[in-house]
Amino acid sequence: MSGSGATEEFRAARDFLLRHREDYEAAYEGFTWPRPARFNWALDWFDALADGNDRTALHIVEEDGTETRLSFAEMSARSARVANWLRDAHGVRAGDRIIVMLGNQAELWETALAAMKLRAVVIPATPLLGPADLRDRVERGRARHVIVRAADTAKFDDVPGEYTRIAVGAGGGTSAGGGGSWAAYEEAYAADAAFTPDGPTDASDPLMLYFTSGTTARPKLVEHTHTSYPVGHLATMYWIGLRPGDVHLNISSPGWAKHAWSNLFAPWNAEATVFIHNYTRFDAARLMAEMDRHGVTSFCAPPTVWRMLIQADLTALRTPPREVVAAGEPLNPEVIAAVRRAWGVTVRDGFGQTETAVQIANSPGQPLKPGSMGRPSPGFRVELLDPVTGEPGADEGEIALDLSAAPVGVMTGYHGDPERTADAMAGGYYRTGDIGARDADGYLTYVGRRDDVFKSSDYKISPFELESALLEHEAVAEAAVVPAPDPVRLTVPKAYVVLAEGWEPGPDTAKALFAHARAVLAPYKRIRRVEFADLPKTVSGKIRRIELRERTERGSVEEYREEDFR
Repeated sequence: MSGSGATEEFRAARDFLLRHREDYEAAYEGFTWPRPARFNWALDWFDALADGNDRTALHIVEEDGTETRLSFAEMSARSARVANWLRDAHGVRAGDRIIVMLGNQAELWETALAAMKLRAVVIPATPLLGPADLRDRVERGRARHVIVRAADTAKFDDVPGEYTRIAVGAGGGTSAGGGGSWAAYEEAYAADAAFTPDGPTDASDPLMLYFTSGTTARPKLVEHTHTSYPVGHLATMYWIGLRPGDVHLNISSPGWAKHAWSNLFAPWNAEATVFIHNYTRFDAARLMAEMDRHGVTSFCAPPTVWRMLIQADLTALRTPPREVVAAGEPLNPEVIAAVRRAWGVTVRDGFGQTETAVQIANSPGQPLKPGSMGRPSPGFRVELLDPVTGEPGADEGEIALDLSAAPVGVMTGYHGDPERTADAMAGGYYRTGDIGARDADGYLTYVGRRDDVFKSSDYKISPFELESALLEHEAVAEAAVVPAPDPVRLTVPKAYVVLAEGWEPGPDTAKALFAHARAVLAPYKRIRRVEFADLPKTVSGKIRRIELRERTERGSVEEYREEDFR
């Protein structure tokens, strides 16, 4: 099935979730994934949605106040021109790999749609990447084309390969090192606005190759198809609570999976407006002013942004969004409480990975439990695998997806790495590498990465629980807990702490934090060491705990120890 049949099957599944957006039981029990044999989201869904549709699809507000507004119809036509130009002028064909390294600019969305129409495979890349990262992406991704901002073309001077070079913005068409000149993307707008595909799109055709953020090891190359992300993110649309006509703001860097989740597929699945506010330095007051001015109705941000937001006066936002969600890492209960006090809405956690759509979430209108990330998303059967036997049904264990239920929103595998794919899919389950606990009502609570959970005096320690306890103290803006070697307990919890404004690092602050930990944590969980330092992060904003563990094992003269304050 393709064309109108695939469109209607997709629309029926979407509309079912919209009808049951606040009835989790009905949505979970009644939802079935659309499974067309042939499906091209850009052609069969977006273009069908965009036909004669003058509602705003994309609204970008720059730091200097300039704005870009494009309707669904305009986005459809512009992406068709880009697709024709890429095919006719630069030989882009089905299966070709395209590195797309753009900021939050209209060309990013145009290129994403154009590549889908051509059945080319997009390798998203953040503009923060350097030449070494780009060499890895060109080589392992076997890229035949790159589309980048003109300001970033020099990064490719020492990136070898026979690939088409296309630059967006001033400088297109200039000569460059690394084997060629750069074509000007702007030439695409002179191409024909009527696009005819070269052939049908199989639902299983590759669509995206994502390099993971590499928090613990060399980035993996995650492969998604024309269904696993576009269709899979119906679940993400449901979690966020998006409706047609919404104005959705998601703070995420281009190049990372969450950007595709909430800045492409989920909002346009719902026929909502993607709203972007670009800035060079985060300014909570300015962000809230733009949210008010443009009527943002749903808002998604990573925990790092939420933690910065609550340092500001949240009451400055006169009209809070109807829906507020967080993803990327678990959100601490203290942040949720602060937002509820100021805005009267509850931040709802969701759990997923680059490899999947949202697997577990607190969906709109459902009872929330403090600290829980919710229940399985419609279309996903979640199991906890016993850490010893690997059998499902554990009260606490590795979060896994039952593949016998054939969930759509799961990767095909790690491209070029069959062994790692086999490990991840062993025994008929997709294994996330994350540990969770399930209560009697089916709610799941995040415990930590399988590699992050550690033992102290034979007690299992969840870094997330200890970090949440530290964040209850007014001095703490961010915290990360890792094991520190100890001759008696084997390891003890050590906290790396970023202080809130107005607090100074030193023995007085350390003493206050140790006293707080003694007051709120069981003795075996207490923080035993503290160091004040910035937290190393990936370019997608996740804490690089492996770097902190390595730093801890080397030892530090800058840490404070609990026993020094007795």
